[in-house]
Amino acid sequence: MNKAITDGLVFTPPAFSAGLSVWSSQNGTAGSDTYDGSANAAIAVADADFGDCLELLKTDNTQKLRYMGQTTILPGCYLQITVRIKAVSGNLPSVRIAGWAVDGSDNHVSGVVEVGPTVALSNYGKVETVQAIVGVGTRDGVDMSWGRSAVYGHFGLNLTGSNGGVVRIEDIRIEDVTSYFLRDMMDWVDVRDFGAIGDGVTDNSGAFEAADTAANGRSVLVPEGTYFVGSHLTFDNSVRFEGQLSMPDNKRLILIKDYNFARYVDAFGDELTAFKKAVQALFQYSNHDSLDLKGWRIELTEPIDVAQVAGIDSFATRRVIRNGQINLLGSTDWNDTVVSSQASYSSSNAKTLTGVSNVANIAVGSRVSGAGVGREVYVKAVNVGAGTVSLNHELFDAAGTQNFTFTRYKYAFDFSGFSLLDKFVIDDIEFQCAGKASGVMLAPEGGIFHIRDCFMTKPKDRGVTSIGGGCQGLTIDRCQFLSNEQALRAQDRTSVAFNVNSNDAKIRDNRFVRFGTTGVLAGSGHIFIGNHWFQGDNETDGIRQAGMVLTNLNLKSTLTGNYIDNNFIELTNEHDATPDFANQFSFGGITISGNIFTVNDVAPWFNWIVVKPYGQGHTLNGLNISNNSFRAINGAVDRIDQVDETYASLDMGITKNVVVQGNTFHSVNEPIFNPLTVNYSRNSDAKTWTIDSAPHFPFGGWSRRVTAVVPDGAIKSSGSTIYTTPYSAVKKGSDNNQIELVWSTACQGDVTVTMRMDKPT
Repeated sequence: MNKAITDGLVFTPPAFSAGLSVWSSQNGTAGSDTYDGSANAAIAVADADFGDCLELLKTDNTQKLRYMGQTTILPGCYLQITVRIKAVSGNLPSVRIAGWAVDGSDNHVSGVVEVGPTVALSNYGKVETVQAIVGVGTRDGVDMSWGRSAVYGHFGLNLTGSNGGVVRIEDIRIEDVTSYFLRDMMDWVDVRDFGAIGDGVTDNSGAFEAADTAANGRSVLVPEGTYFVGSHLTFDNSVRFEGQLSMPDNKRLILIKDYNFARYVDAFGDELTAFKKAVQALFQYSNHDSLDLKGWRIELTEPIDVAQVAGIDSFATRRVIRNGQINLLGSTDWNDTVVSSQASYSSSNAKTLTGVSNVANIAVGSRVSGAGVGREVYVKAVNVGAGTVSLNHELFDAAGTQNFTFTRYKYAFDFSGFSLLDKFVIDDIEFQCAGKASGVMLAPEGGIFHIRDCFMTKPKDRGVTSIGGGCQGLTIDRCQFLSNEQALRAQDRTSVAFNVNSNDAKIRDNRFVRFGTTGVLAGSGHIFIGNHWFQGDNETDGIRQAGMVLTNLNLKSTLTGNYIDNNFIELTNEHDATPDFANQFSFGGITISGNIFTVNDVAPWFNWIVVKPYGQGHTLNGLNISNNSFRAINGAVDRIDQVDETYASLDMGITKNVVVQGNTFHSVNEPIFNPLTVNYSRNSDAKTWTIDSAPHFPFGGWSRRVTAVVPDGAIKSSGSTIYTTPYSAVKKGSDNNQIELVWSTACQGDVTVTMRMDKPT
């Protein structure tokens, strides 16, 4: 680069012989004294060494000679001032290149070096060459670094030493020597050429911006050093970091052409700072939809508050973090925060605690526990002024005033600082939690959070937690969730792999290993396909816990092709402040089909599908359990189904649309069916035949309908065949599980009877 060639700039001043009116004896500024007509300056003609030149008598302690023209100082451009001089008579002075730096407002730039190296004249007639280089940047070989404030200068020389000497000076040359500072390949610009100083203190924001502008398609070099940048910084061109940046936490670095994690590591020197800055850019600049960690491992000693890092609290455009490992190191910053507070609750304000003591110390995202509180109830918001706490769920039996415990788990990625977050994706990330903290907390509101192809390894308390509506449409695909509690007995585990508060979760092709509970899901419209969740232990006749807990009544959901291993599916309504039946849809709206159910080393009272009403009057309405395989290993179980009557029982007199068929049962003593087909033989004449459904209706259902009676051979009365058909009477017996066939006359024979525990809608 040479501005004289590329831009036609003229740097060298006119010859002395053209007149001394443009040569100042002061600083060269307008109005300063000149040598025109001065008694100590004259033009020497035809000097043997210099031709026509300036002859000058030194009369001042510092004899100045300055060109009054404005020599432009350009970022990235370096000028060399050259003077050839010789002593003629008198005292021998010293000489050095000098200048006067001026900013864009025509004010002197103070604090910069304005003189070059000093050369002492040692002999009369000996020609000395005196040089100095001036430029914006601080580079090796630059004698006068003027920074970005200077826009032009007045250049010449200073004579120092004893007065009385006479010197002759050849015309002064000023040349563009920028090429001295360029490497062989000129496809980059150096930020130092634009005034950047790598001392870790000087704010280089302007220098970096100028270098990026000048690059114009070339790359920008940040050489060795630590460069403080106090403002937001965007590089439109590619940038290479040999040195490192220092930036405030709230200032972002945008790398338009180099948005990848490795480049951010180069920029900041450590993976954690690089990750935070790259996440900042991910949210703040729309040209990049994903942050690829390129397989890097990032070590955390404290939670990443993603909203705080991003500097925003709402975001609704798809963003992705992919391909890396998050490794948690030991730190007290992972410790749970536990607060105990007295509060009041009313079903009329079903998701709010009021009159909360110590409310300012309760953190958003805390799990709430206390009498009448269901599983996975979290603090969604806190209003300190009003003394209230907003919850993600209603409480089933907590009316009145009591003490609640608020436990705030810590998470590797914490999105709870967002008020809303939509369409965020975590792809191919391994969370190495090492039992130190939990995995991911979702935002209070938002939708379509997607976790795919990830490992959640040994989370301390929770894998993925939703504290509000941020789980709407939550999708978890092809992930491995590996519990930190695998060595414990099933009943001693407290961890939860994930929870859902809203609708339409898609849980597909995942594997969940030995959590206390795999999933707690409210809402409806959920799809579970191809997952394997197992919660067994090595204890003989061991206790098994719920695997999937579904807390809405009308689920509108399906579980298909899953492997349910040493745990059970539990249907509850524990997130209802008024849990008694009130003419709404009751337990149902769910299809459980094509699954593999297995259990081993358990007591015979284990069941795979459990309904647990938290209020009176509920029933089954739209339950389909079909084409599943049930098998117990190392012992048999009595049944696959159970109604847990801890709080209430089911009303079997109003069941609707229950289908249990096509299943296979191995080491299950009492298979269940609806419709139920029974073969019955009567060996003596009787007008009324009593046929028992027990124990084969699901959940202890009643015999409420007979849909078919087919004789197997002749029906005979006193040895003669009869051709009449019976009528049926249902809900007979003390448990309402018998039917009666009433014939026109006493008879005997064999029949196949199909009966149901439900009636159609």
